[in-house]
Amino acid sequence: MRHVIRRLTFLLILLVVAAAGGTVMRHGAVTSWGGLEERLVALSADVGFRVRAVEVEGRDRASAQAILAAIGVARGTPILAVNPATAKARLEQVPWIKTASIYRRLPDTLIIALTEQQPLAFWQRGNTLTMIDRDGKPIGEPNLRAYARLPVLVGDDAPANAVSVIKMLDTEPQLTEQVAAAVRSGGRRWNIEFKNGVAVALPEENAIDAWHRFAAIEKNHRVLERRVLLVDLRLPDRVYLRLPPELTPKPQKPKVGKGDPV
Repeated sequence: MRHVIRRLTFLLILLVVAAAGGTVMRHGAVTSWGGLEERLVALSADVGFRVRAVEVEGRDRASAQAILAAIGVARGTPILAVNPATAKARLEQVPWIKTASIYRRLPDTLIIALTEQQPLAFWQRGNTLTMIDRDGKPIGEPNLRAYARLPVLVGDDAPANAVSVIKMLDTEPQLTEQVAAAVRSGGRRWNIEFKNGVAVALPEENAIDAWHRFAAIEKNHRVLERRVLLVDLRLPDRVYLRLPPELTPKPQKPKVGKGDPV
């Protein structure tokens, strides 16, 4: 206990000296405040104000090594030399970290509190897949195989509309597990593509109602088991099916009889 009191007393003296130094500098009497600050930090380290432990709260996927590298400290680093604002900015560049805060618990512990990104979907652009979070922001994770079950979204504005379409798909879980991708069309609506090649065209308005309509159609008619290319639900009162060319009836030419006008 005496050691703690001594350290805190010394720290108080340092803070008073630092405040006085700042005041003197403002009046033009001292021009080497940076050097004075360095000496004060070194003195604080001599009496035990050094990093002995780093406690991290909220870490699940972010790399512990990357976190330590970002804050740039090692065991024995003067704890007063750690700049929380700089450390926060660096931490928020680490993959998976959404927000970070860092503070000192004197005399020797740094506390880091993290909020991590939550994976929502893959965003496909050409042949490139990028994992995105609920804010539509990319997640810098090189190993994507572990998240292969996430849905795939296609379209320039797909990330901005990702949460709403994922919520819609999840309302019909028996269909969602068969979905291969949700494709943004014209920046206004979605086409849902299934793993067997069937696509469902949803309307711009009331897409969730159309999604429920398709669930009922699938339950009653097993459309996904048939040779159908597209189920068009863009009109609320009717359903259009597009079939493969070989199944599409060809228009019959009328027979012309003798004496019939041509």
